[in-house]
Amino acid sequence: MKYWDFDTIYRQAPTSEPERQYYFIEKIHAILKDKFQDAVASGNAEKRYGKEKLNELLARKQIGTFMVRTFGCQMNARDSEKLSGILQQAGLAVSEDETADFVIYNTCTVRDNANQKVYGHLGYLQTIKKKNPQMTIALCGCMMQEPTAVKRIQKSYRFVDLIFGTYNIFKLAELLFRCQAEKGTVIDVWESTDQVVEDLPAERKYPFKSGVNIMYGCNNFCSYCIVPYVRGRERSRRPEEILSEIRRLANDGVKEVMLLGQNVNSYGKNLAEPMTFSELLRQVNEVEGIERIRFMTSHPKDLSKDLILAMKSLPKICHHLHLPLQSGSSRILKIMNRKYTKEQYLELVMQIRQAVPDISLTTDIIVGFPGETEEDFEETMDVVRKVRYDSAFTFIYSKRTGTPASIMDNQVPEALVKERFERLLREVQQISSQVCGRDVGAVQEVLVECENDHQEGYVSGRLSNNLLVHFPGDASLIGNLVPVELTEAKGFYYIGKMAKRS
Repeated sequence: MKYWDFDTIYRQAPTSEPERQYYFIEKIHAILKDKFQDAVASGNAEKRYGKEKLNELLARKQIGTFMVRTFGCQMNARDSEKLSGILQQAGLAVSEDETADFVIYNTCTVRDNANQKVYGHLGYLQTIKKKNPQMTIALCGCMMQEPTAVKRIQKSYRFVDLIFGTYNIFKLAELLFRCQAEKGTVIDVWESTDQVVEDLPAERKYPFKSGVNIMYGCNNFCSYCIVPYVRGRERSRRPEEILSEIRRLANDGVKEVMLLGQNVNSYGKNLAEPMTFSELLRQVNEVEGIERIRFMTSHPKDLSKDLILAMKSLPKICHHLHLPLQSGSSRILKIMNRKYTKEQYLELVMQIRQAVPDISLTTDIIVGFPGETEEDFEETMDVVRKVRYDSAFTFIYSKRTGTPASIMDNQVPEALVKERFERLLREVQQISSQVCGRDVGAVQEVLVECENDHQEGYVSGRLSNNLLVHFPGDASLIGNLVPVELTEAKGFYYIGKMAKRS
């Protein structure tokens, strides 16, 4: 491998973003290409990849492999698309498993079991790295914003090469360059930032739909939630940047966008020229080529009448709303710092359903929050029966160190929490299976996503309300909106057949 003057490369790097990161993408590409060519010449590359894979890399002019594994929410999934885009532009090929040259875990820390999953996977990675010491292992995302997690990794998982957090995902190329220039684990975890750096490469999972970050962080500080501590305070992107990105996506064939934020309803409050989320939706609705608009997550306390009107009047907005409840008890909601009551939540649902009668409502519910009584739990069950959600993500309360709830008295016994959780899950599933069948016989548009894995000659896609539909078709339909008659409800999805467009 030829000599690289890392200090000079650093000194010559642009200071502005994203130009700085494109500079480091070029530099890391050059360094990795140099290493790859040496490995090919020595025969080590064939031993590493096998003859067939090596020939494939050479034919595609790729210089190694990478794998990004995502833990967590849609925000993390979108971040992973950016990580993948940067690595592909640097010349690396996507791999389906952890035997790749570069492995990145984009972590979640909302619940403790998310952390435990990462530690379990790291144990597996250690055995792989013993066989291939040249591989690079990186950890990023929410879990890395927790100092205790970083310390544990430094102590018990010293084979990890790179640790960075949620604020500097965009710096991946520069950080990988540092891994080449420095010995030992590179750690670059920021405590906060007011930067929003976009316009970097991204590799979308689907060519016809894409997430679009409209804001980062959260100001709500629910007493059980770690997110404001690991994602920071709210930072909204400028509307012109968002619209420019969406126009580029539309020109690239994207038909559906998902606007993403921890609380999209509070979008625009911290902009130099404040803008409401409903106004942003109206402007996105005007983008030619975009046919569907989704968004999440919505906090009930900030869902305005103007937003409900926008959902009613704008034709491209999908009739699906994820509206987290968390608890049906006003007493527990107050301790959670949710800033609404059971009655206010139910009133909001009524207003939404009056405006958009066919709306699909989904939610999040926590069972076993500290101090939850049987009466509190029955209040939650009452809301579930009254709202009749299309589906609900139900969670057992997970104590997160650093949150107010973690030190509250009256932690609910584990056995009682599990019993309540099972009761809630049965109720949710029973209602969901009933609600799903309401549109049997109707003809609705389906955005076709893929060929069906389980039934040959079928494709699968989603309705505006986000429910899955499986129907006869072939790969030529993927990425298209097609009319489908919903012939049979199967509990949580439909079977259908193509219909004539009216």
